[in-house]
This record gives sequence, C-alpha cells and structure tokens, in this order.
Amino acid sequence: MSRTQLKAVIFDMDGVLIDSEPTWQLAIFKVMNELGLNVCMEDMTLTTGLRIDQVVEFWYQRSPWNNYNNQQTAQAIVDQVISDISANGQAMKGVNEALIACKNYGLKVGLATSSSSAIVNAVLNKLNIRDYFQAIASAENLQYGKPHPEVYLNCAKALNIDPINCLAIEDSFNGLIAARAANMQTIAIPEPQHASQTKWIIAHHQLDSLCQLAGHLANTN
Repeated sequence: MSRTQLKAVIFDMDGVLIDSEPTWQLAIFKVMNELGLNVCMEDMTLTTGLRIDQVVEFWYQRSPWNNYNNQQTAQAIVDQVISDISANGQAMKGVNEALIACKNYGLKVGLATSSSSAIVNAVLNKLNIRDYFQAIASAENLQYGKPHPEVYLNCAKALNIDPINCLAIEDSFNGLIAARAANMQTIAIPEPQHASQTKWIIAHHQLDSLCQLAGHLANTN
C-alpha cells in the first residue's frame, strides 16, 4: 500500500499498546483453577485475542463446571485485569513513538479491541494516550468478537475511512484473521517467543515491536 492509499492506522490494544497479555493469562488461569479446571499457563495462549465471554465459553465447552454463569465468571477475570493494569500497567515498547509517527504522517488513528470499555478506559488512562485516537471500537456488545471482522469494520466506519485504506496492527492470530477479513492491510507484532511460528505469514508484514512502525511508514511507497 502506498502512502497516498494509507489513510488510517488501527491498533489492537492488549499486547500491542499495553503489556497486558500476561495479566489476562494469569487472571484467566487463576479463575479457571478456582473453578476446578485442570489447566496450565501454556493453555492460556489458546484464547488470546478472543472476547472475554468467548474465553469463558471456550473453557466451559472443554471442561464444563457446575453453576455455569458466563457473565459472573467473565467479570471476575475483568476485575482482576483492571486492578492489575491500574496498578502495574506498562506500555509496550515504542507506543508513543508509533502514535506520534501516525500523527506526523497525517494518518487517522483508531483502536479496535475485544476488551470492554472499562478495560479500554483503564489502559488509556494509565498510558495517557487517549488524545491520539479519533475512534475507539470495542467488541464487547457485538454479537461476535474477533476473529469476526465487525469491530474493525466499525472502527473504520467511525474514522470515515474505507477499510481498504486502513492498516491494522495485531499481536494475535485471531485479531489478524479479523483484520484480514475486514480487507485491511495488516502488521503482526507477536510475542517474541511465538514470533517464528509460520502462522504469522497471513500478515502482510511482521515487526519486532512498535519501535519499527515509524520506519515502516517512512518506507511505504
């Protein structure tokens, strides 16, 4: 995509803007163990990028427990995540530089996340980056979360930019599927320990961190 064709950059949040995937994984692991499920931390990567109700449903389908209440279980996980983000949240490497680069190139900036508005607010407040975003789209009240493309399509619509002129930045495979299905250009920034997996080939580009985004935008021609 040329610079003239690129009009907006849409960021995923968890694992792209904030180092929250370990927080999510630990919160899910703790709650699932409290419910009596025999899971390990490595299993937590299976639901990366899914909306929290989908995560709870995923584990219930694999190992049903008594008195199933998706909303209550999801809220228990979310409460832990918000508490940890508010206390210990850290931006991913290069976040501010990437957002400034988008602004300098005259690109609109959006956020498309599976997380709830409560978590979005916790993250944007903690990192003090809310003013960079012209549109924020959450999948929390949609019929389907990622890998369904609706949250990305909604963000592009809110930005008033055709999806084909948007670049989506994701750290999860489910998120990439959503962005590709929305007909967007994509950049994958997976966790370092998973970066060599062949599945990331579905992304148009792969970077090590957001520190490289400014250079990528500069080389877009």
